[in-house]
Order: sequence, then structure tokens, then C-alpha cells
Amino acid sequence: MKDALRLRPGTADDHPAVIDLLDTVFHEELSAGYREVTASVYEPERALVVEDAGAVVAHTNILSRDLTVPGAIVPAAHVTGVGVLPTHRRRGLLTRMMHQQLRDVAEAGREPIAVLWASETKIYPRFGYGPASARLSLSIMNREVRLPAPPAEPTGQLRMGDPHDLLPAITKVFEQLRPEQVGWSSRDERWWRYVLVDPKDDRDGATKRYAVVHEGAGGPTGYALWRVKDNWTDHGPNAEVQVREVAATDPETYQALWRFLLGIDLSRSVTVRLAPVDEPLQYLVDEPRRLGAMLLDGLWVRLIDVPRALAARRYSAPVDVVLDVTDPLLEQNTGRWRLTGGPEGATCTATTDPADLACTVTELGAAYLGATSLSSLAAAGRVRQLTGNDPTAAFRWHRAPSPTEVF
Repeated sequence: MKDALRLRPGTADDHPAVIDLLDTVFHEELSAGYREVTASVYEPERALVVEDAGAVVAHTNILSRDLTVPGAIVPAAHVTGVGVLPTHRRRGLLTRMMHQQLRDVAEAGREPIAVLWASETKIYPRFGYGPASARLSLSIMNREVRLPAPPAEPTGQLRMGDPHDLLPAITKVFEQLRPEQVGWSSRDERWWRYVLVDPKDDRDGATKRYAVVHEGAGGPTGYALWRVKDNWTDHGPNAEVQVREVAATDPETYQALWRFLLGIDLSRSVTVRLAPVDEPLQYLVDEPRRLGAMLLDGLWVRLIDVPRALAARRYSAPVDVVLDVTDPLLEQNTGRWRLTGGPEGATCTATTDPADLACTVTELGAAYLGATSLSSLAAAGRVRQLTGNDPTAAFRWHRAPSPTEVF
């Protein structure tokens, strides 16, 4: 039976069957609108499928996008659409696909890292992915929190409308912020269509998506995307404002946007599913417990090319350290690497010098975005500190990663 299961590259014709498979695996049913926009970003030439008698029974795909990392923007293989039909589990199909995918990315040589969201967190460390960022899920009692009073003479104003109509202003803000927002992925025109797709059948009873843009004297300085799910109880209005994104270039804009979102009429709660761990709102409201913050995992990172990946990012402090790295899947990463650098740049080259630190590629992936501490990994026994030369401070970054979309 195993010989009949054929692993092959994907084709454009596979897309309908792939969506059917993913609907089954993730217990959902994408609307026609989502299927159409998903097809526009699908990259069949970077997909892998497993066939059984002509039927697609397993799949994974890569989306070619850039990712903001500490101090830089790098090409990153965005892994998505990973699934195996329930009838074909426990046959090693996932392992075959993930191993082949890693080899393909390494051989192509474009991306030094791969990144994904994990549906089940125990799966991906087997393939060298480390938990590189966390996120906050907020469930805000918006009538129980207060923000600082607005300035007597605001420097801007809010403009509300359809996100597509306001897209020029939104994209301007997004691109202005993106180089500094670790964890943000690039968005071309296709990806903005994907982010903003809004079929009525997929709203779960909520309104269409709205946008609000903050305009300053020199142009747009921030935006927010949200919808509202209406509800009434015996006590009156109880609507939920569901916030998709908030982006601001300055504190006054940030406060103005949140003042607007927390004050929407007839609402009693505001939910945010993709807030960074250091979300500034925590330090603005007078009752932060009412934010209902819950810590969850975010992006997972896999170093495909260790020296390229480590040289691509910047470091918050001078670093000169020898890393003894083990990678059982991509053997070219295994060895000793001297990382030298700081805020202005870095190099990483092979060396025979004694190692300061020993770990697997999984731990390097976890530390790569500056959120997961190497010293914490050492305390957990995942990293071995061999000398007193500890690079933890250099790997950390001044702001936590801020993953703003699930791809």
C-alpha cells in the first residue's frame, strides 16, 4: 500500500482537491469567495501532494513572501496548508512531505528561513521548527476600562469606510511600519485581496469588515480593521467588536484608534486575537485586568541555512560567539559557526574554534526573532552553555514580534 502513495509536486489543477482536503482536515467549509482568493495566492509549483489512486490525500505548500526579522527583511518560506486525510494518517506521509519540503527549500537557495503557524504544537519541533514568538488574545470589557483623555487640540482626525476604498492609506501606513515590525509578512496586491476578503457566509453573523484611518497633517498615520457581532440580552445591548488589526505610527494615533474601537456604540466587549506580547494597550488602560489577556503561541521558525539566516538579522548588542549546531535533517547546517556582529550587521562563518554554546537548529529557530531567550532554553536543558560567553542579550530585540496574520 505504501508504494501506491505517490509524493509529487503540485499543479494548478490540484487546488480544488487541496481545498477539499483542508476543509476536511480543519473541520471547516470555505465559501466560494475564500476559495477564489486562496487560488490567487496559491503557488502550485511550491506545493507537494500525496496521491492515492489519483486522489489527493495529503498536501503542503510554500508561499513566497518576505518576513521582517530583527533589523532586516528576509525572504522566508511561508509554510501552510499542511494536512493528511484521516484515512491516511499514521503512514508517515507528513514526515515524507516535510522532509522533502525542507530539502527543496534548501536546494532552491532563496530563503534562509521557513516560518509557519502550528495547528498542533507538538508536531513541528520534529522538523526543526522552534516557537519564535508568542501572542496575546484579548477579550476586553470595554465599558470597564478607560484611556487617557484625548489632547485638547488633536493633530488628526478619523475617517471610516470600506477597507478597499481606504486601501491606499492603509498600505502606506503598513509599508511605513513594516521594516520595524518583527513578524510582519510582505503584502503585495494579491495578499491585500486575501487579507480583506469578506464573504458574508464566513462572518458567523457579524457585520462586514470596516476600516478607520487616522489622518494627520502630512497624511495617514494609522488604521484599524474590525467588524461587529451584534447581540442583545435581558440587560440590553451586548455587541462584540472584533478587531483584526491596529497599526499606528505614533502614540497619539494609537490612542485615537483605540479610543474609537473601545467606544463603539452598543458594544460591551472588544476582542483581538493577534496582539503582540508587549501590546501598548496594557500600559494605557486604567484597569489592565479587564483586557482579559491570554498568552498563546505565534510564529514558528526553522533555519534552512544557518550561516545565512544568522548573518541576515541584526543584534541588539555586540556578539562574538561560536555555536555548535546540530541539524539531523539538513546536514549542511551541522557544525560550528562563529557569529560576529551587532546592531549594524553580522557575519557567520564555519570555524573549528571551541564552542561557547551547543544546541539544535530548533533552539536557534526559537531564538531567531528575539522573543525566546537562549538563557531560558538553557535553563530548560535545551541549550548547553559551554563557556561564560552568553549571547542571550544580543539575540533579544527592543520590541516583541508582532505577527499580524495567520497565513
